[in-house]
Amino acid sequence: MSDVPDRPLTLRRIATNGIHVNVATAGTGSPVVLLHGFPHTWQLWREVIGPLATRHRVIAPDLRGLGASSRAADGYDAGTLAADVAGILDVLGEPSAAVVAIDAAVPAAVLLALRQPDRVHRLVVMESLLGTLPGAEDFLAAGPPWWFGFHAVPGLAETVLIGHEAQYIDWFLHAGTLGRGVPAEVRKAFIDAYTGSDALRCAFSYYRALPTSARQIRDAVAHGGLAMPTLAIGAHPVGNALERQLRPVAADLTGHLIPDCGHIIPLDRPKELLDLLLPFTAV
Repeated sequence: MSDVPDRPLTLRRIATNGIHVNVATAGTGSPVVLLHGFPHTWQLWREVIGPLATRHRVIAPDLRGLGASSRAADGYDAGTLAADVAGILDVLGEPSAAVVAIDAAVPAAVLLALRQPDRVHRLVVMESLLGTLPGAEDFLAAGPPWWFGFHAVPGLAETVLIGHEAQYIDWFLHAGTLGRGVPAEVRKAFIDAYTGSDALRCAFSYYRALPTSARQIRDAVAHGGLAMPTLAIGAHPVGNALERQLRPVAADLTGHLIPDCGHIIPLDRPKELLDLLLPFTAV
């Protein structure tokens, strides 16, 4: 047991889809699943779990290969990750949930909602792109962010970065909060989670699976869109690019930009995020 603001939190390991996932849970009520990105763990959500847990059963896993979850050899495409989440819900006895995702988890959350719409009754996505779906052309006009190519080369980044993990993670934490930084204990948790060649391999495997994930998203969209209420939240740098990608796909879409907010929304502007999440996830 450990604590987050306002509510006790439990950590447990859950077997799902051939791996073991470290999952933080708190509260009771209608379930809300929180899915982090890179370079994060479930602790990305520390500032919002407590308030959400006053109304919901909050479920915040470390994604496959990240944090304290299994360092899987493969399965970093959106389809496999979506199956991981569905398996977690099965073990916890939850037929459906509101799913909230940021960054690298967004394709998996969207694919779960497309493939198994009965499992996702509300969808919140932020600060990411959905493969090659139209709408992000302005954001990608100068090419994708530099680290996408660096991370995508098999074996390169995890070799180059050994011994310099803290400096590398710090760059993302600084840029992702517009220079404001994150709490010291959260920074330490992230750096610990991404230190070592195997931890880095798993993290960069998400980028190496992007072509597969993009194809999965494209195929799923061709067979139908998102029927559930969907909220697309943008900040810096993605802005409303994700909303534009979702506009032709989602039947009930709300877009919102948080001003003066970096990419790491749950740590940079948790209050503003909660002001959006609490009413949207209320059922």
